[in-house]
Amino acid sequence: MDLTEALKKRYHRNDKIYQAVIDLCHKHLKNNLADANAAQKLASDNLHTFWQQFSEVLLADQLIKAGIKPIHQATGPDFLIEQDGKRIWIEVITPEPTGIPDEWINYEMGKAVSMPHESILLRWTAAIKQKAEVLLGGTDKIPNGYIAKNIVAPSDAYVIAINGRLLRAGLPQIEGISQFPFAVEATFCVGPYQLHIDRNTLKTTGSGHQHRNLIPKPKGAPVPTDTFLDPQYAPISAIWAVDIDEALLIGIQRPMVVVHNPNASEPIPRSLLPAYSEYVASDQGEHYQLDRLSGRLSAEA
Repeated sequence: MDLTEALKKRYHRNDKIYQAVIDLCHKHLKNNLADANAAQKLASDNLHTFWQQFSEVLLADQLIKAGIKPIHQATGPDFLIEQDGKRIWIEVITPEPTGIPDEWINYEMGKAVSMPHESILLRWTAAIKQKAEVLLGGTDKIPNGYIAKNIVAPSDAYVIAINGRLLRAGLPQIEGISQFPFAVEATFCVGPYQLHIDRNTLKTTGSGHQHRNLIPKPKGAPVPTDTFLDPQYAPISAIWAVDIDEALLIGIQRPMVVVHNPNASEPIPRSLLPAYSEYVASDQGEHYQLDRLSGRLSAEA
């Protein structure tokens, strides 16, 4: 099945969205912003295969609309942008809903269901880990990453772009149990908001977000959530966290945030990537102060 026929089949219920999607995909391919097999992936009946590729299409379009020209190279991360003489690589991933209850992914209207926040967070941490390994190497599966292969230079910035589209039920969702984005929970050990209660008087003595540095797994060892507090991940500059879909193409906003690594060896400028909010941590000696700042899309809105 060719691309036009496949997308027509996928979007047969909405001609407006179909036309917007097919036009953008053709533009993306014409501008050489994808691998040689991109058209085949976009035409795939497999939802996960399609979204892994279509996320790249949508994010490249967001960059272009922001006046940033992405470059796709045959070898290396998905996109390279050059800003004021600085090279910034962007690697895109759309986590699959492995381990997330079907009742959440295929939510039925009117039915009560709890948000499986830990299962979703595990998919965010896995996505970060996977793309960190592609950069850093040092594993049995990937002994040599982009840095060792001299694809990403020590002076280059590296951003992991994560689209949570496949991890939600209906509405876009990038915030976890803490009310911070999953990308913050996965990199700064931020857990649920909690009250401290004196067991004798039963009075509240304090409150704040839990320091949660591990997430339990159904099987195996717990997963750490301290990526941006760990010096070995200094080559990762930021997480570009989004939940985007076709609605962007007809003018409907979708959540987009940037979470900066305070220990990045090569940080990226604030308000560079399209986002409504940015999270920036500052070292206060014994702790980090995490601030939410307006992003470039907030200023443009």
